Amino acid sequence: MTIARLIKRVGAGAESGYRVLTGNVGLMVRTAPGGMDARVYDPLACLILQGTKTTSFGDRTATVRAGDMVLVSHALPVVARVTEASPEAPYIALVVPIDIAELRSVRDQLGDEAFETGETDAYAASPASDAMLDTFDRYLRLADDPTQARVLEPLIRRELHLRFLTADNGTTLRDLLERNSYARNISRALGALRNDFRTRLEVAQLAQSVGMSASSFHRHFRTITSTTPLQYQKDLRLTEARKLLIAGDHSVSSVAFEVGYESPSQFSREYSRKFGTPPSGDVAGLS
Repeated sequence: MTIARLIKRVGAGAESGYRVLTGNVGLMVRTAPGGMDARVYDPLACLILQGTKTTSFGDRTATVRAGDMVLVSHALPVVARVTEASPEAPYIALVVPIDIAELRSVRDQLGDEAFETGETDAYAASPASDAMLDTFDRYLRLADDPTQARVLEPLIRRELHLRFLTADNGTTLRDLLERNSYARNISRALGALRNDFRTRLEVAQLAQSVGMSASSFHRHFRTITSTTPLQYQKDLRLTEARKLLIAGDHSVSSVAFEVGYESPSQFSREYSRKFGTPPSGDVAGLS
């Protein structure tokens, strides 16, 4: 199975944008290097078919190219840019949300099968295996026969989750499924942060809520997210702020208060530092 065959199947001439191909497989296409895309990645798998993309999170920047498979195990605020793309050779990627319940079900079915675990970071990339590429190809072929797809789609989606779980870069996904693992505890903490990112963060209290000491919490939080709890909360606030500003109908100061800042001037400084432009430059998509 080659990358070229998958590109042919999804349509090399597809227009820029995102659409669902079949089941829950999405297609992302960009025909030119893009601007900054700030968002929170939920657990997902992304197979790069063509082009190059850089993704920054915490204090890390990762670059992925054709043939790379990215697995994101935890909620992660990112700033991403497509850096290599053209109308003749667009950036093309397949995106699949990772269903943690499905992943756990696959792990349970495998029983005592030994897997290498070990804490790495929430964003892990490595070359996709032939088995992974073949599974994606069979998934995409379901679009040719909607009748059979009703039966086969859940089966092949489950197989994809098996591939994610057993991939070389699936270490943190595997650790996430282990009871009382650090990866699982940090995932719970990230969920709490996302649900309440506007209020003052008490790190010791958050650590206690997931059964960890403050020092252990800080250490494993950074290992997985490449940042600190306070910076993670700040990134959540700034990502939400940028979405509100680009959507329009909000002033800079009202957005600052909406996402939890007490000082609009501090908000403007931190926004400019993260995104390279003052918040006024992003009002109503003016950036």
